[in-house]
Amino acid sequence: MELHYRQLGQGAPLVLIHGLFGSGDNWLGVAPRLAERFHVFAPDLRNHGHSPHATFMDYPGLAADVAKFMARCGLARAGIIGHSLGGKVAMQLAMDHPGLVEKLVVVDMAPRAYQPVHIPLLEALAQLPIHELKTRQDAEAALAGAIPSLNLRRFLLKNLTRNEQGNFVWRMNLAGLADNYLRLGEALAAGPSFPGPTLFIRGGKSEYITAADEPGIKSRFPAASLQTIPTANHWVHADAPAAFLDLILAYL
Repeated sequence: MELHYRQLGQGAPLVLIHGLFGSGDNWLGVAPRLAERFHVFAPDLRNHGHSPHATFMDYPGLAADVAKFMARCGLARAGIIGHSLGGKVAMQLAMDHPGLVEKLVVVDMAPRAYQPVHIPLLEALAQLPIHELKTRQDAEAALAGAIPSLNLRRFLLKNLTRNEQGNFVWRMNLAGLADNYLRLGEALAAGPSFPGPTLFIRGGKSEYITAADEPGIKSRFPAASLQTIPTANHWVHADAPAAFLDLILAYL
């Protein structure tokens, strides 16, 4: 599977891995600053963005996709940053292919299992009558009851595009994400720990990483350090980009 990607900048390679329902474009708020120092690559994971669709998704497979992408781009080794779902993919990549990872950064995600909190979102998107919609504003209005947050609706609707006939279609593989969603919520399977330098960045207003997660993190990533950005929620790089960039650039 050949992942679609964006690249910008020059220097040592840095791979940015997005979260669920996202794409490489989610990093555009911070990527230009990173590109002043690094050659930044932002792939779309399978079933996301412009990358190919597939019926099956699990973390070893997603990590293998990224490893193949790096090989195709000639990246023998790179810094890896992953957010949320992408954080788990980054962790899996480091455990399965440690030689590819120069330094690892995991943004607001632990290797444990998570509750299936996105099922209502998946159901709301599946029920959206996209073939009847005339404008993107129609889609926003139709989702307002199920998804009150305008920012969240607009983020999800970035996945809505038009086909050659001018009709709305989902760019992401919505059915594939729904079919694999519970698997993506599972803890990472037991495997070798990653001994390399690792930074976990936690949003101070988020509950994705708690004190109870720290022993599990240390058991898999013994060299890990943990930093908190107090003003950020789960979308750390969007909520507090300046503080996020300060941490990333100092670490890398």
